[in-house]
Amino acid sequence: MLETSNRVVVITGASAGIGRAAVRRFAAGGYDVGLIARGEDGLNAAADEVRRQGRRAVSVPCDVADAEAVEAAATQIENELGPIDVWVNNAMASVFSPIAEMTAEEFKRVTEVSYLGYVYGTLSALRRMRSRNRGTIVQVGSALAYRSIPLQSAYCAAKHAIVGFTDSLRSELIHEQSDVHVTTVHMPAVNTPQFSWVKSRLPNKAQPVPPIYQPEVAADAIYFAAHHRRRELWVAYSAVQAIMGQKIAPGFADKYLAENGFASQQTSEPRDADQPDNLWSPVDGLGGGDHGAHGNFDERARWHSPLLSVVKTVPGRQLAILGAGAGIVALIGARLFSAHGKAMNS
Repeated sequence: MLETSNRVVVITGASAGIGRAAVRRFAAGGYDVGLIARGEDGLNAAADEVRRQGRRAVSVPCDVADAEAVEAAATQIENELGPIDVWVNNAMASVFSPIAEMTAEEFKRVTEVSYLGYVYGTLSALRRMRSRNRGTIVQVGSALAYRSIPLQSAYCAAKHAIVGFTDSLRSELIHEQSDVHVTTVHMPAVNTPQFSWVKSRLPNKAQPVPPIYQPEVAADAIYFAAHHRRRELWVAYSAVQAIMGQKIAPGFADKYLAENGFASQQTSEPRDADQPDNLWSPVDGLGGGDHGAHGNFDERARWHSPLLSVVKTVPGRQLAILGAGAGIVALIGARLFSAHGKAMNS
């Protein structure tokens, strides 16, 4: 049911994927939406969806790697929509490539978008929220913020950096006794269009590491995080496995990913060597301009996360204990499975 309160959310990376699904979810929840992204076709289509739900929308074409542009976008959105209640940092870029084949410029670009873009968005949000002593900043994280995988070193490093930055900020806000809340939502693999336009040196087409979830699951988690004062949310059991596995036995995870982390990020179809990518500029022209929220993996993607249902009902401290237990069980199971496989092959 559409609410009528005049709440305002800003979402970066709003034109496609998780950001696009979050735009729809917040509009359905009664928010006016400020949309920030580079792709104007997707931005305009997303803004139209907001207006069709009876809410106001302001779309600002902006590269989040430009701090001044992000600040100008925040000013424009507040001037047209009013005070910002929620800021969602979501914009990202990645490169699928072995480290030895990466360039310094690619590492810099991914860092500027996927890490510094969050910093710049957070700074713009804080300039407004701290003086009002209210507001929520949602950092869209990933299981890869705790457990890196091969072939996405720059992206994994950026996600790790977001956690470090956010933990520092959280402590400072607590020290100030501020009512501004910051939270991080750690995602599993999600069916978004990014795998059709990510820069890649892989022999085959890129894919999210199964199990794959629909972007609506991610959007639901982001919306929940914006309204409940949780420190972090882990959205799916696969994220719990990755995060807790890294805490308990990182060496085992290294070896497991060395054996499985290359094939799991690729389909069986050869990559088109001429496929455009969005690392340096948007791909509005690819496939008709507006790419929506979903990628090419609808048939394999899940519409529901049982863990997220638990997250919504179990207090955060108890959930952390359950997560630790689940991680230990998962690790033991993985070790037994690995040992059984080696025995069968010997």
